Amino acid sequence: MKIVSGPASIPLAEAVSAQTGYPNVPVVSKVFPDGESYIRIDGDIKGDEVAIIQTTCPPMQDGKLFQLTFLADSARRAGATKVTAVVPYLAYARQDKIFLSGEGIGVETIARMFKAAGVDEFLTVNLHSETSLKQFPMPAKTVSAIPLIADYFVKKGYKGAYALSPDKGAMYIAQQAQAILGGDAGHLNKTRDRYTGQTVQTAEGLNVKGQTVIILDDIISTGGTIVGAAKILRENGAKHVFCGCVHGLLIGDAEKRILDAGVEEIVGTDSVPGAISKVSLAPLLSQTLKGAK
Repeated sequence: MKIVSGPASIPLAEAVSAQTGYPNVPVVSKVFPDGESYIRIDGDIKGDEVAIIQTTCPPMQDGKLFQLTFLADSARRAGATKVTAVVPYLAYARQDKIFLSGEGIGVETIARMFKAAGVDEFLTVNLHSETSLKQFPMPAKTVSAIPLIADYFVKKGYKGAYALSPDKGAMYIAQQAQAILGGDAGHLNKTRDRYTGQTVQTAEGLNVKGQTVIILDDIISTGGTIVGAAKILRENGAKHVFCGCVHGLLIGDAEKRILDAGVEEIVGTDSVPGAISKVSLAPLLSQTLKGAK
């Protein structure tokens, strides 16, 4: 197998190459004056299996998706025997059902686009809804980076911390972290006012007084849920409050709002490169790709 470095994930692809021992194939890319993309695989891949590593996070997620599909098509034309798309953050994954007449299903459209471009297998990290994998017309898999995030906090001296999910539906995330942290796990309760539509979080049944609490989630976008959770934890006497997420989009002033709410540190992965990307997905992706051989 060879690792093809998508322009949006060059450091991650290079790290996966180093950890797996699979050769890294660079990519030449540019944007023409009219805004169209040019992309070229700069190496020999004829007769090889390839894994194209390319995240599709904001900003310019549409452009990153097109780069990925162009790379898959280029790999096929260059003689690759198998193309695996490794997409740490998958854009449009939350568009997984029709809510209003006339809508499409974004994640399904993207999956079909990958297939048409020549993708044989698909790998992502903490897909928003695992049931979306059924909409992919090729073998598709999601793996979890929550244990890596939990291990980050263990190494910082927070073994035994309380793993908290913002709501009951994401309790499995807290439980994954609990297996590494070794402390308790729980979730906030969320109720929705049927007249106003507003949601209210409560810590009913939780005992976090004097504890170090890590709020864990798959995606943080605007940060509203985390802000609400942090305020509740502080009101209930939590000693330290941290936040760990796989995909830290942090739109607008989300990071500032979360920190102002009492969170001491926000930890994300390099599925979304940025200031909070303190955990690398390279070990997880390397292990998965090696296991697929």
